[in-house]
Amino acid sequence: MPTVTLGRTGITTDKNGFGALPVQRVTKEEAAYLLRKAFDGGITFFDTARSYTDSEEKLGYAFKGMRDKLFIATKTPSTTAEGFWKDLETSLRLLKTDYIDIYQFHNPAFCPKPGDGTGLYEAMVEAKKQGKIRFIGLTNHRGPVAREAVESGLYDTLQFPFSYLASQKDEELVHLCKEKNVGFICMKALSGGLITRSDAAYAYLNQFDNVLPIWGIQRESELDEFLSYIHNPPAMTPELQAIIDHDRKELTGDFCRGCGYCLPCPAGIDIPTAARMSLLLRRSPTAGHLTPETQAMMARIDNCIHCNHCVNHCPYSLNTPELLRRNYEDYKTFLPNGDD
Repeated sequence: MPTVTLGRTGITTDKNGFGALPVQRVTKEEAAYLLRKAFDGGITFFDTARSYTDSEEKLGYAFKGMRDKLFIATKTPSTTAEGFWKDLETSLRLLKTDYIDIYQFHNPAFCPKPGDGTGLYEAMVEAKKQGKIRFIGLTNHRGPVAREAVESGLYDTLQFPFSYLASQKDEELVHLCKEKNVGFICMKALSGGLITRSDAAYAYLNQFDNVLPIWGIQRESELDEFLSYIHNPPAMTPELQAIIDHDRKELTGDFCRGCGYCLPCPAGIDIPTAARMSLLLRRSPTAGHLTPETQAMMARIDNCIHCNHCVNHCPYSLNTPELLRRNYEDYKTFLPNGDD
């Protein structure tokens, strides 16, 4: 049963973490059932965020009276000290706890540091002194910000996208975290749904003993899959390596990772879904992507006002309007008679 220790935090947990963003899409009782089943099956690390609507509330409901048996990480998107304290108190109340194991700055455009004028890092230190948080973390999609955080010595953990589609620089970041004794929490281990074989994803990540993947889970079938890996972790085999090699070849270049930082779109376009539609059509059953509702969603691409909001907010520097246009043209070829 592989375990991971998150750097100098000393937090040791199974190689499976529970990413609680998706539970905001299910009912309170459904979420509680999934969360408790995950815990009963051996998962002890749960990651949520103030920005995930009612996710924190659902965790607090599910784990009432058992706080000392698990680890909870959450996040604040605030850019001011005042907002930081408001978010922290709200998270503590909703999670029904008086402390958070890892409190993380949520994808800031810069690396908060002491004396930078924002008061954010100072607020983290004060919250730690008060016993309201145990460790200080940062999440990001920007390589330079992530590296700066790790090298600064100010952060106990880093949460960053990592999968077998990662670049060499991303792998170097994982090794840097190990060198600096910074815990590495892995988001987007399935690359926003583009990786369809979780056993291949797990086998790849299991090669890095300092990486803790947090799987986004909202269905019991998904949970069962990851729970099975606790006692039967997938090993890298020639078959799984072949899948990885194929996916790397197919998914090289510019593609949307589905992080959602381009939203909200002023024209109402579901950018993360629409910009990945060509890949989704080729990597999953097509029927669900060709419904009248999905056709209407894709047609909204024609409403793009080229305001560049998506371009300016994309951490991967994608030309999103052009990516949307190409996906829509390709999508039309899958419709009956090629019509839209």
